[in-house]
Amino acid sequence: MIRVPVDTNVVISALLFPRSAPGEVLAHVLAGERLALTQWIIDELHEVVSRKRPDLLPALDTLLASIEYELAEPDQPDSEGLAIADVDDQPILDAALAADVDVIVTGDKHFLVLDVDRPQIMTPRAFLDSRTP
Repeated sequence: MIRVPVDTNVVISALLFPRSAPGEVLAHVLAGERLALTQWIIDELHEVVSRKRPDLLPALDTLLASIEYELAEPDQPDSEGLAIADVDDQPILDAALAADVDVIVTGDKHFLVLDVDRPQIMTPRAFLDSRTP
């Protein structure tokens, strides 16, 4: 079982389009992997949904209340000197590195250009392709 944080954009896309690659990723992770979220991601989810799609707030709250996830909040965030171009993404990267997660699933180009061995950083499609025999 691998530990996988999914980025805000993946969760929102999964809510909007459950049969999309992000929807499939979320379903796959919930069914057989360990979902790892940070309080930063949860807060960002609420902020973005409140601003852009307030009609989805009940669905988001229901989702977060009904799923199991690990709250990946390390005592000391550690980016190992690795900086990401979008400063708003730095807390997510720091928490993922310090919590030693296995894979970050995101569509965010700022994550996708990072050169790191661990965690693997994958788009939703690449993650699904890597899990299909």
